Amino acid sequence: MSVAIVGGGIAGLAFALALHQRGIGCDVYEGVADVKELGVGITLLPHAMKELAALGLLPALEAVAIENLESVFFNRHGQFVYREARGRHAGYALPELGIHRGKLHRILFEAALERLGRERVHTGRRVSGLSQDAEGVTLRFEPTPSGQPAPVRAEWVVACDGVNSAVRRHFYPDDQVCFAGINTWRGVSVHKPILTGKSYIRIGSIDTGKMVIYPIVDNVDGQGNQLINWVAEIRDPQAAMNDWNRPGRLEDFLPVFDAWRYDWLDVPALITSAQQVFEYPMVDKDALPRWTFDRVTLMGDAAHPMYPRGSNGSAQALVDARTLADEIAATTDRRAALQRYQDTRLPATARVVRTNRTVPPDAIIMKADELSGGQPFSQIDDLISQAELRAISDHYKEVAGFALKA
Repeated sequence: MSVAIVGGGIAGLAFALALHQRGIGCDVYEGVADVKELGVGITLLPHAMKELAALGLLPALEAVAIENLESVFFNRHGQFVYREARGRHAGYALPELGIHRGKLHRILFEAALERLGRERVHTGRRVSGLSQDAEGVTLRFEPTPSGQPAPVRAEWVVACDGVNSAVRRHFYPDDQVCFAGINTWRGVSVHKPILTGKSYIRIGSIDTGKMVIYPIVDNVDGQGNQLINWVAEIRDPQAAMNDWNRPGRLEDFLPVFDAWRYDWLDVPALITSAQQVFEYPMVDKDALPRWTFDRVTLMGDAAHPMYPRGSNGSAQALVDARTLADEIAATTDRRAALQRYQDTRLPATARVVRTNRTVPPDAIIMKADELSGGQPFSQIDDLISQAELRAISDHYKEVAGFALKA
């Protein structure tokens, strides 16, 4: 069986490795000609780690990541709201890791080169279109500096080419991202360890400004400082959508956080110490009625782009990859395998998309702000119990598929 994987990101590479593990051949077609360690941070939650560990990648990941000890929430005044243990410290079999996205991608990419063989991983091949017939699928590619790549034939195609998927656009030509006025800015800063040095921190909410902060590289400079990943989020219904393709400007968002100076962290200093800032809009897409079209199906962000909350985009893509690999390996009826994959994963991911819009993990802080009127309080227990806040957190874990009891 010939499987062509369109896109060599997290979803595409994990799927290729899962197929190889099951003795099924495939080729990966990645649009980028030279794969480099780019991007900022990502958190790998227990359900993501389960899939990566099953691919034999746990030692390589732990060697370059930081294991999270806790997740802790504060309001914009720097007051404690809620804390919980994470990963192994919360009773899971596997750790929760903070890692540079580029390092995660490099580990997946090098594993694919080693296991599949370099001849099966094709870079500089950006798909521009496709056509199907009774025997298979023809993929066409955009021109490269060295010429026009020849079309490729495959029996089956799995599209892992991201939020701007060309394959998805083939089936849904009017497809658009959904933007609700939330823009984000991201950076990494060299900074002394914050709190435990293994803390995933959320401060504030999108209505008053929100920061997500966590370490991704330990002792980055040999002086005990860490590489700290941070994300600033602001909701403004009147704001235009940020541009993925240009650097972020401090003047566009720093004033919102100018007074966020606490005895345990100076947020403006953290932001301004970043060597580079990237801007992104917070977008997703409405759930599709179907992903599978005869010999072609969608996976990861090509299938279900979601708000980058709760570190769930990559996790859901990894679950997609293992699910489809299992289905393909279990039967010779490949159409049935693609259909069962869709029937299993489409409703599950649609629920995560909806929950990320309405009741994300930072609903904990939103609830605290609601009860306090956004003003400082004496202590959080005067407003709401830790058990009630834990219930909000546990609900999200259940929806996302990594509740401990499961």
